[in-house]
Amino acid sequence: MIPFLSKSTNCSEKGKFRRSLDRYVPYRTAILTFAAFAVIVAQTNFATPLQAESNKQPNIVLIVADDLGYQELGCFGQKRIRTPNIDQLAAEGMRLTQHYSGNAVCAPSRCVLMTGKNPGHAFVRDNRSTPPEGQYPIPDSEVTIAELMQKQGYTTGAFGKWGLGGPDSNGNPMKQGVDRFFGYNCQAHAHSYYPSYLWDNDVHIELNNTPPVPGHASLPKDADPNDPTSYQSFKGQDYAPDRIHAEALQFIRDNKEGPFFLYYPSVIPHVALHVPDEDLAPYLALGWNDPPFTRGKGFGYTPHFTPRAAYAAMISRLDRYVGNVVRLLDELELSNNTVVIFTSDNGTTHLGEEVDYEFFASVGELRGLKGSLYEGGVRVPTIVRWPGKIAEGSESERISGFEDWMPTILTLSGAADTIPKDIDGISLVPSLLGQTQPPRPYLYREFAGYGGQQSIRVGNWKAIRQRMRQGNLDIELYNLADDVGEQNNVAAEHPELVAKFANQMQTVRTPSTEFPLIPLDAPVKKPKQKSK
Repeated sequence: MIPFLSKSTNCSEKGKFRRSLDRYVPYRTAILTFAAFAVIVAQTNFATPLQAESNKQPNIVLIVADDLGYQELGCFGQKRIRTPNIDQLAAEGMRLTQHYSGNAVCAPSRCVLMTGKNPGHAFVRDNRSTPPEGQYPIPDSEVTIAELMQKQGYTTGAFGKWGLGGPDSNGNPMKQGVDRFFGYNCQAHAHSYYPSYLWDNDVHIELNNTPPVPGHASLPKDADPNDPTSYQSFKGQDYAPDRIHAEALQFIRDNKEGPFFLYYPSVIPHVALHVPDEDLAPYLALGWNDPPFTRGKGFGYTPHFTPRAAYAAMISRLDRYVGNVVRLLDELELSNNTVVIFTSDNGTTHLGEEVDYEFFASVGELRGLKGSLYEGGVRVPTIVRWPGKIAEGSESERISGFEDWMPTILTLSGAADTIPKDIDGISLVPSLLGQTQPPRPYLYREFAGYGGQQSIRVGNWKAIRQRMRQGNLDIELYNLADDVGEQNNVAAEHPELVAKFANQMQTVRTPSTEFPLIPLDAPVKKPKQKSK
């Protein structure tokens, strides 16, 4: 057992706590007991006296930023971007410093979040668009957290970016347990913050953007890149995140008698770099040497004259949204009976021309960005606030992931007995309440995209594979206790560990025909086209 992994501590104990990590070499016990312990722990719902204290079910607010890096908040070490409201949220609650998103990109990460299954068992394992609008849908057989909360008497709402099935598919949020939806159904549509429409449940709502601002464009060849007026055509009138935010706040007002489950998957700070001018002013005043972005490689998101200021301003606007949510809860006297969770769907974007992640030190000392299973691509800033229940200014270094939110939220709502038996998530309630909890047996990630990747973490040991589609099955091994930046591959020094991890990477997952992880899964055979 690795007791320190489940320890919750006040921030003032941070240095002493981290120093204690170096005295442990946890992998022997963790790996030997992993096979049996994984089944036991995954099915264990840690009972708490929450319902005994009050018969009133707590409201749940789950806010998910889009492509927000581990160190892009002040409370996680950011020095250039101002996030006072989220920093205050952390001061009033708990920071989870070893929390992992569901995957390295949007749709598969959200699938893990919604279904409580790790990426080796979740249905959606990569981004994939399906015409005319939306992403590859989760099937009817998948049970979402929204469906389970509905059954517990919660009114459920989703506001922002969905990405788990188009309007005419079984993945439509209105068919997946959501009572009220407002926002973007399709991830690609969400690349523009000034679109022509959004979805209000199943209805198109027109926005005052004529013409809409594209999410992908380049500066005209005859335009002067050093003239700010060259970028005017990439500004709109009706800022979609503001419309979404207003509807999310109204959902809280409309359901103040509770209980409600508010899922708020914000589109910020995913590129394109779209933000109202008034948010730029504080950062323009700093005099950053901010070269214009005229056209990126690959996707080619919309140009911006001051990309650094724009990116910082987007995150600060998200911070203001979070502050508005918390203030409304306070005004309605709902805070003491509302759990607020803030996290991100993956790490900072890898598109360095649009987002200068080195300038912002977006992932700190971590390696990797969005699209990577290195720490910088999947370790995300996470905060939980529940006044009177979760200690203010506290911190947990327990290893946790998106799959844990389903059992955690159900336990908080007094419905631990309804947690599905086939999920991988483990309730975090004991850790959130400052109680001891058995260490996590393992945390597994796989990503069918970007060349094919796998990773597994047991204690402080992390194994990772890359470029699997090229036939590469070599395992890199890192001891995160003293190498959180994953710079020193020690696989050659621990062949017995490498062999164990290689076996686990086969056994902790199920094959996928829709999103095959080649070469472990057979590629999908496309039917031969008939000759004309």
